[in-house]
Amino acid sequence: MAAGRRRGRRRGQASGPLPSTGEHMQTRRKEKVQCSNHDATHRLVLSHDGELSEHWAAASADCSFETRLVKELGNRDVVQIACGDQHAMALTRGGELFTWGQNTHGQLGVGSQATLTPQPQLVERLKGIPLAQIAAGGAHSAAVSLSGAVYSWGKNDFGQLGLGDTQDRDCPSYVRALEHWKAVFISCGADHTAALSKEGLVCTFGAGGAGQLGHNSTRNELMPRVVAELWGARVSQVACGRQHTLVYVPSLDKVYLFGSGEGQLEDKIEPNQLIPLPIKIPVNTGKSCQENSTSQKVIEIAAGGNPSIVLYREEQNAHLDGISTLKDKEVDEWISNSSSQHWESIKQNISMIFSSEACINGSFLEKRHFKTSREVSGVDMSQVQRFYEKISKKPNIFCEVKKEIEKLLPSLSSSPVSPENFRVYLILPFLLQGEDDSSSRSLCLLAQAITKLQSKDLQTLECLWSNLETSFLNELVILYQRVSQKNLSQFMIELMYVRRDPFTLHPHATVTLQILQILYQVNSRTGFRVQKNNFYVPQVKLIILVHWSLNTKKMALWKLTEYPCIFDMQDKIDIHITERNALSSIFTEKDILENGNEKWVFPVRRQCLLQDIWTHLNNAPSHQFRKILGVSFLGEEGVDEGGPVQELFSVAVRTLCQPVTAAFRRLASGFIWFPSQASVCEDVFFRIGTLCGMALHNGCIAPFAFPRALYRKLLGLAPTLEDLEELLPAVGRSLQGILHEECDHVLESLDMNFTVMEEGSSMGVVELKKSGANIPVTRDNRKEFVDLYVNYVLNESIRKPFEDFMRGFLRGCPGRKWKMFLPAELQTVLQGHTKCDWFLLEKSVMYGWYKSLDKTIRNFWIVFHRLPEEKKKMFLVFLSGSDRIPAYGLEHFNFHIVDPQVENPDKLHVSVNTCYHILFLPRYSNKKILKKKLLYAIEHNESFGVP
Repeated sequence: MAAGRRRGRRRGQASGPLPSTGEHMQTRRKEKVQCSNHDATHRLVLSHDGELSEHWAAASADCSFETRLVKELGNRDVVQIACGDQHAMALTRGGELFTWGQNTHGQLGVGSQATLTPQPQLVERLKGIPLAQIAAGGAHSAAVSLSGAVYSWGKNDFGQLGLGDTQDRDCPSYVRALEHWKAVFISCGADHTAALSKEGLVCTFGAGGAGQLGHNSTRNELMPRVVAELWGARVSQVACGRQHTLVYVPSLDKVYLFGSGEGQLEDKIEPNQLIPLPIKIPVNTGKSCQENSTSQKVIEIAAGGNPSIVLYREEQNAHLDGISTLKDKEVDEWISNSSSQHWESIKQNISMIFSSEACINGSFLEKRHFKTSREVSGVDMSQVQRFYEKISKKPNIFCEVKKEIEKLLPSLSSSPVSPENFRVYLILPFLLQGEDDSSSRSLCLLAQAITKLQSKDLQTLECLWSNLETSFLNELVILYQRVSQKNLSQFMIELMYVRRDPFTLHPHATVTLQILQILYQVNSRTGFRVQKNNFYVPQVKLIILVHWSLNTKKMALWKLTEYPCIFDMQDKIDIHITERNALSSIFTEKDILENGNEKWVFPVRRQCLLQDIWTHLNNAPSHQFRKILGVSFLGEEGVDEGGPVQELFSVAVRTLCQPVTAAFRRLASGFIWFPSQASVCEDVFFRIGTLCGMALHNGCIAPFAFPRALYRKLLGLAPTLEDLEELLPAVGRSLQGILHEECDHVLESLDMNFTVMEEGSSMGVVELKKSGANIPVTRDNRKEFVDLYVNYVLNESIRKPFEDFMRGFLRGCPGRKWKMFLPAELQTVLQGHTKCDWFLLEKSVMYGWYKSLDKTIRNFWIVFHRLPEEKKKMFLVFLSGSDRIPAYGLEHFNFHIVDPQVENPDKLHVSVNTCYHILFLPRYSNKKILKKKLLYAIEHNESFGVP
């Protein structure tokens, strides 16, 4: 069917190709655009002043038409129209597509609720897609986007929708077979369709009974198929009649036609022409005989029901109008004329573009936008940034743009059907970089729109985010981090001064945090290109502090923990402690009344430490693990304020890792790992897991030499090849080599199959998949082999012992906020820091009854810094119960050196309070005595009562 496009602002230019010659020439002179169905019984006419009218052939002998004005679109600037047999289409400059008429086959694209819709209806499914062209067939419709995506709907009994079947569609459907076609134009016949690509190729589909598909056959085609006879000829125009098709090849100065031969092609042509043949009429634009002439004719073609038109023009046709998109020249005109009498016109143009999702999605396109997909946005983000930099210097223009964006945001498509729909989510944040309230409000509204996307659509947006250049991804993070700071600052003001309910957060505060968390996940999947601290929101520290000081219910705080990226490790530790305290406080009052102790006290003997620990754990009810642990070493003095608890875990871990009692395998890498076949009692890993969980719950270090893989598994993350390479370096390097080997014969020479050898196991060779012994490793399946190998070593082979360990871990640590930690953070919290900056330790110390320049203090640090590393670690054990620095680091390690103020100091030994990290250092008379006393203390640190 014919379609018309309204021209731009140039007057006196002709309209698009039309099927009726006489009236067509008249309407051109009057600057009208008209289109009709193939029988010319249904017409649309768009006048130069924007008035759209519809005309139906009357059932009278004088061939008159019944006319009505389409007033419903009177306030919209229509740029393209198209007519079917009994339906009509209109595309507006703002990117909206309206349809009306008969809907018996779904040709209106608005669903199947009504079979007749006399008033224009918005095609919601194409909302936001920047359309380049529309077309109507007998009872089907089609549209092409600016980036070449093709959509079709309506009648499909011959496959004219190109969807691979004959089922009608009542909503626009994406023609996936044309995904990489780069379509620039589409034309519809009564029951067939033709698409033209950017490279000049033509494909056709639908009814082929008259040869109108050009495939040397009368067969129908359910899928788009290239017209092979035109291969190599760069076609510039295509037009479909009712049962025939025309194409124009400018390089050959020829019009080719194929299909029904009822007079529309030539008088002496076959009834049904099955392949494209040139029309035997003079088609001479002057290229062949007047190569040096500056006056060359231009060809336009059109196809109607039976007649076809070849139109000769003396000048190149002006660019046919489409939807409004942003152009550099137009922006420069805005800036240069923003203070003149053109301001009202500029405001209208700004409103047209930035109040339209489709117009924004059609702007800022890069050269490769025809490759738009789930991975490629087609947006030139540098263009977006340049535009922002230009308009941000013109406050009146900038304010107008932001005003229109803010009005648009609540209406963004919640169910995108095309990757082109997602461009608006990439563009708009970078037009809202200001720190003003308007930009912040709009970023919140945009965040709300993003969170309303369905899961599959959000995944598409995440994929596009992940492919942004690092600088733009970083800027996007900074934008949402900044507005999140602003929202949480406002929350704190209301909490502290307005006395707002402290238990809830406003939705606009959490929605930006949700976007930050999604961006963090994108960043983690792409190798942390953006620094983690760019996600931190410092205001959460104050919120934690306020919840502690006010002793309030912590609903707002717990809500914030859903977005762990905004917390640094110290914040997460504080959250973990807050939860621990909240859990333990449930039983404190009752236990004080009944037992006189708020803690769960472990009396243990050093010589039978593990036995006593297991006894306590075996007899403990589950609620007991919520309490804070207290430890009493029998026969030793000392009040437990944390030091004995830490020593219990340190000694227990050391004992469990000794060869005699070791339940784990110790590998050459220095790490310990679960055995694939447990040779110890079944509940040992449950017990060890419980012990580790208790250490975490009580804020203690449990220095098991576990690799990063364990902490990934605890957090529910799949271990990777990098994790295996840390645990088994040689195996990991071999697998990396297999992945990166380019020569087939090298892989063949390895003679590998889908099996793994269990060393020292009765299982021997284990198949990684069914019949794995008979499947050789090749370049095609090596990724699968490596994935299965990693999964077997780190998951399948240790499933039972790890599940026991995990079950015990959850028992020992009843809280769940520890899941906020990253694997590396959780590892540090449980294992502590193994490397110490001893000079930082010196800087962080606090003195009691001493000054830093006192002789004894200077002697102490001289002696200490000269000690070997092993002795320094022993000093840490003496001071704190562990040779590791806690996760929060030396900067926050509270260490005191106090003068005990005793007589005859040379006769006393150094002593400590491990609970508070206090070193009692007598004022020794010289360096030699100080060194002797210090070494004796650290070498006999298994007791709290140092003689």
